[in-house]
Amino acid sequence: MTATDYRSSALRTIRLEADAVAEMTAKINTYFDNACDLILACNGRVVVTGMGKSGHIANKIAATLASTGTTAFFVHPGEASHGDLGMITREDVVIAISSSGNTSEIITLLPLIKRLGIPLISMTGDPLSTLAQAATANLDIGVTREACPLNLAPTTSTTVTLVLGDAMAIALLEARGFSAEDFAFSHPGGTLGRKLLLRIADIMHSDHLVPCVLATQPIQDALVEMTKKGFGMTSVIDPQKRLVGIFTDGDLRRVVDQEIDIKRTQMSTVMSTQPKTVHSEMLAAEALKIMEDLSITALLVEDNEQCPIGVVHMHDLLKAGVV
Repeated sequence: MTATDYRSSALRTIRLEADAVAEMTAKINTYFDNACDLILACNGRVVVTGMGKSGHIANKIAATLASTGTTAFFVHPGEASHGDLGMITREDVVIAISSSGNTSEIITLLPLIKRLGIPLISMTGDPLSTLAQAATANLDIGVTREACPLNLAPTTSTTVTLVLGDAMAIALLEARGFSAEDFAFSHPGGTLGRKLLLRIADIMHSDHLVPCVLATQPIQDALVEMTKKGFGMTSVIDPQKRLVGIFTDGDLRRVVDQEIDIKRTQMSTVMSTQPKTVHSEMLAAEALKIMEDLSITALLVEDNEQCPIGVVHMHDLLKAGVV
């Protein structure tokens, strides 16, 4: 094959799989609702099973469910009939995946699942198959053809199944009101964990490191404070130490352009009166988004009394690995 042939083959595969995924929208129906209701009502775990390529997809779906608020795990159907079925309880829900709907290793489990009275959700390509007929809710993963030119290797069908699993996981996530903080507790390691668990209080500069001047002080004093603290800004407070404004490098440039007397002019006349602030318990990742949205490099941290208690800089987020 030439390089052009490689590309033609790849593009054909992508088009076939994209078309199959697009056709899935018509299959998100009452059966999908029923499946989600069964999982939400489950007091136990979601047990996902599948054989061969479907097994690999089942494993990934179980992992996605588990990381988004639905307790789930994968059981190999071959191992299940040799002891692993003991991992399944009457409180669980089973999701069984089989493109044909007649995979022998899964069909063997059906009497045992029925004996336990466990709700069964099937994902099959044949609504008349043994698995589909035995299921409490059957989800259609049928495709017109596989991307494989022989129409044999599971390609399009596995892609469609994976997308359907993702759709279910996200629907359940939203139904549960699963938050970023909830997500963090199942992803404590690495960069993702730092982004989701690290709070402003963990990285902010506080106490004497917070740049601060009174609204009645001259601009000259603010310049000294900004230079001393090195954040390119200073908070402006009233006599009760409440935050009333902020003065930044940008404000300084405007002062210079207007040739304002920095020794006589008070901060109250040149400060910005609506500074963007954050609270110490906010996630550091949220502060990063605010900085990116507003194109700023530092944020003041205030308490419930509107007093500045800290400052967090983009460099702090970089050091912490949030960026």
